[in-house]
Amino acid sequence: MKSLKILCFFVVFLVIVVFNGSAQTTVPNYYQHADFLLASPGAFQNSLLGFVNPAASNFIHSFDTYLYLSTDYENRTSVDRWGLFTGAPHIGFGVIHEDEVTDYRFNVSGGNDAFAMGMGYGWSGGNAAKPVRENIFSLGSMIRPNPYMSLGMTGHFSTEGPDRAGIFDLAVRPFGTDFMTLFGDCAFRRKDNLDDLLWSAGAVVHLLPGIHLTGRYFESDAFTVGISLNLGTNGLSSQARIPDNGDIDRIYYGIRMGGLKRNVIDTHFRQSTKFVATDMKGRIEYQKFRFFDQSTHTLQELLSDLDGVIEDGTVGAVALNFAKFNVSREMAWEIREKLKRVRTAGKKVYVFMELAGITHYHLASVADKIILDPEGIIMLEGYVMGRTYLKGTLEKLGLGFDEWRYFKYKSAAETFSRESMSDADREQRQALIDELFRVVRDDICSARNFSRSEFDSLMNNKIAFDAEGAVEFGLVDTTGRWVDMDKIIKKFDSKLSTKIKSEDLAKYQLPPEKWGAKPQIAVVYGIGVCDMEMGIRARKLQQVFTKLEKDDQIKAVVFRVDSPGGDGMASDIVAEAMKKCAEKKPVIVSQGYVAASGGYWISMYADTIVAAPFTITGSIGVIGGWLWNKTLGEKLGMTSDFVKAGEHADLGFGITLPLLGLQVPHRNLNEEEQQRIETLIRDMYQGFVAKVAKGRNLPKEEVLEIAQGRVWTGTKGKEIGLVDEIGGLETSLMIAREAAGIPVEKKVDIKEYPEPELFNLEMFDVFPFSDKEKSAVDESAEISYIKFISKNSGKPLPLAEPEFFDDK
Repeated sequence: MKSLKILCFFVVFLVIVVFNGSAQTTVPNYYQHADFLLASPGAFQNSLLGFVNPAASNFIHSFDTYLYLSTDYENRTSVDRWGLFTGAPHIGFGVIHEDEVTDYRFNVSGGNDAFAMGMGYGWSGGNAAKPVRENIFSLGSMIRPNPYMSLGMTGHFSTEGPDRAGIFDLAVRPFGTDFMTLFGDCAFRRKDNLDDLLWSAGAVVHLLPGIHLTGRYFESDAFTVGISLNLGTNGLSSQARIPDNGDIDRIYYGIRMGGLKRNVIDTHFRQSTKFVATDMKGRIEYQKFRFFDQSTHTLQELLSDLDGVIEDGTVGAVALNFAKFNVSREMAWEIREKLKRVRTAGKKVYVFMELAGITHYHLASVADKIILDPEGIIMLEGYVMGRTYLKGTLEKLGLGFDEWRYFKYKSAAETFSRESMSDADREQRQALIDELFRVVRDDICSARNFSRSEFDSLMNNKIAFDAEGAVEFGLVDTTGRWVDMDKIIKKFDSKLSTKIKSEDLAKYQLPPEKWGAKPQIAVVYGIGVCDMEMGIRARKLQQVFTKLEKDDQIKAVVFRVDSPGGDGMASDIVAEAMKKCAEKKPVIVSQGYVAASGGYWISMYADTIVAAPFTITGSIGVIGGWLWNKTLGEKLGMTSDFVKAGEHADLGFGITLPLLGLQVPHRNLNEEEQQRIETLIRDMYQGFVAKVAKGRNLPKEEVLEIAQGRVWTGTKGKEIGLVDEIGGLETSLMIAREAAGIPVEKKVDIKEYPEPELFNLEMFDVFPFSDKEKSAVDESAEISYIKFISKNSGKPLPLAEPEFFDDK
């Protein structure tokens, strides 16, 4: 509606200024000057790349150049008029030469898929005495509110005199596709002479991919017929003009060079001879910085690239380089599931590895062929889950730690209070490991045709495999180096002869098939500890959900949660904001590696919760702890002193450690204070359970049975009602699309929130230690965890175990 209002204002403005112009004709006549057009400006070929309507350059998808030649039909060997037009997204330049005069126009534009505005400047050179010419300034607008209509308005204004001209054009696609486009346009310039209005109308028919027929009738009883043929990155066109006497008087020829266009050769005749080579070096994250972050790949980008492989008929395979590739177990599972879809679509998958552990090998095992470097090694070490216990360390340092644990499985603070694993923690961790190993073993055995006993023997009796052993035992198919992958692939499939990058896929090169803005789905990231200012940044996420709730362009929201929990208030602020958003539009939660404790709190009000088999979810419980100065101050020669007003005012006061910036309380809680804290923790726990019961539509008694702080895998979480579907980010997007009523075949725009930051400020760190909370050397999970506990000392915390904690 906002775009429509802007356009209406612009139309009214142009009508007023145009019809109050002079009767001079120093601005070139539209139909005579832009006769290279096969249709009206908004109907076909982007208005000569913005030459006629500068707003049209907003819809240019890639760099393109058109050369048009015009000849008299009786003298077809002599070119007496030509035009050269070149453009890229949001910018265009064109030249028309005729009868010793050359006209130049430059244009820029901005907007989106539904609405654009542009401006241009034109000047002339050569023998200016031929036709009268003046420099012109152009304004244009174009609106495409849906797949069925394109509406454009252009005004050309002389910068040296009062002459003005206006162009109005309308194009309609009755079927919502480019199969048929009906169009009409008109040009006007003189005051009160509406009878002199010049107009045309016609149609463009899309016969086959890249083949268009055009016909156009003019108010002068003349008409044109034309054909346009796209051949991929090149194209040809021809047009004949027939005046009212019925005899052809002019012929137009066109040549296009530039961006890829849909064509009948690629669609129906070209074999799948290309393969996409992707170097995965670096890490897989949810978001990357906009600049100077080449070592990061995002999960969404990778899934989108693999979609492009599936959709591109000229691509027969994808080759992935897993050397120096860092990915979590959960993300590896999501990528593996996507690669299975690539294979189901009939495309081959090749994976190259140098060094691989069991997680990387599990991911690679989905491939048709695995190639290992001749000096490479595969380690099938299995899985282990444990932690470092710091009770003795804290005692040696002179620090006391009091664990406030009132729920069986809520073991988050065991790191600081025990010397070994509790029975309850051992039980839940063993269940996690067993489920993880089961999925991985079954996947590998199925993909590589091992029996369970064979795989167990390889893992337990062999463990490590060099390249020769990996081939011998069937773990890989051959050896080789990434630089030779094109030759290796050609040995397996001789048709795969052309290597391309992911950005060369048709998905990214082809222009949109349909007009109008695509429906939008928001992907919101809640990553890290639940805190107001760091990790998930609860205040920022609250603003994001409030904005999305009111944004009519956003049809559904996917909330990706990868959080071990943290502060209860931060968790609840986000949960309530998401809940309000879910009252207006579908909200789907996609749980990543961990969505436990506070991470589950921020998930529970979603319409649907999706988790991977490896997701660590649940941990419905509350923990707390108190770190205090036992003898540390004495060992360091540090003391503190205070005055107070209030019986408990000194509770958190103590020495402040240099460099670390941590204040260590000078005493433990007394009995009265401990009883009060226990009440707070138990009250928060009951509130947490009640909220889960309401959010998940479960009886409170059932939630109590699966709570007590216990963590579950995604698979088990589905069985007990904490999770609705097993899947990843892609599954969540499909569910969101369906919930929003968006047809499967309709393209959507993914909008990510919070918006990525420009660049990583830490790359400017030149000293190993700075006044930042985080040094240039990453802290261990335990150190980050103890900092968080100290920062929130005395607070009940819905927080999972330290190994799931990451303060980024």
